[in-house]
Amino acid sequence: MADILALVDYGAGNLHSVANALKAAGAGHVSVTSDPDVVRAADRIVLPGVGSFRACAEGLRAIPHLIESMTERVQVGGAPFLGICVGMQLLASRGLEHGVTPGLDWIAGEVRLIEPADPAIKIPHMGWNDVGLTPHHASGTVIEPGEAYFLHSYHFVPDDGHAIAAMTDHGGGIVAAVARDNMIGAQFHPEKSQAYGLAFLSRFLEWKP
Repeated sequence: MADILALVDYGAGNLHSVANALKAAGAGHVSVTSDPDVVRAADRIVLPGVGSFRACAEGLRAIPHLIESMTERVQVGGAPFLGICVGMQLLASRGLEHGVTPGLDWIAGEVRLIEPADPAIKIPHMGWNDVGLTPHHASGTVIEPGEAYFLHSYHFVPDDGHAIAAMTDHGGGIVAAVARDNMIGAQFHPEKSQAYGLAFLSRFLEWKP
């Protein structure tokens, strides 16, 4: 039986594009859902996110029992989890956009404004950029080196550097992906990253952490 993948709908993600990309990458059953019971029963969970950290965090918390069901399935049940863009940033302890907002605190750290060393570098970080693996993250897993599409003004700075799976450069190093245990977060948009993004999603769908 095909895996049931829960694509979490909390009013803050480009769900249609992500769902289509997951299906193109080989997902058999994508359930776009805000139902905690569906999330609790899913084999894999994807948390998208666009907009501000605060708006996304508040949207997630506004749905009763949704965070509890995600925590139970991912943190206790071990289901593979993928956070995309702000969905990846929500893994952090807190975000500093429009004040301090608590995150899920699944990977300790904070989400800060990108501050390039060169003032000529524009914010937001937008467009195609390299994804380079960190020395402690082996090739042959979900995240591989390549080129992906980014669109963000804030970036995730984990407390533990070992949580950083890949980096990119935009006037200085920026975390492109995080990984720990059964959780992966991508700052880039796989659904906008053409062949690289589809290959990334396909590896996630096959991943057995």
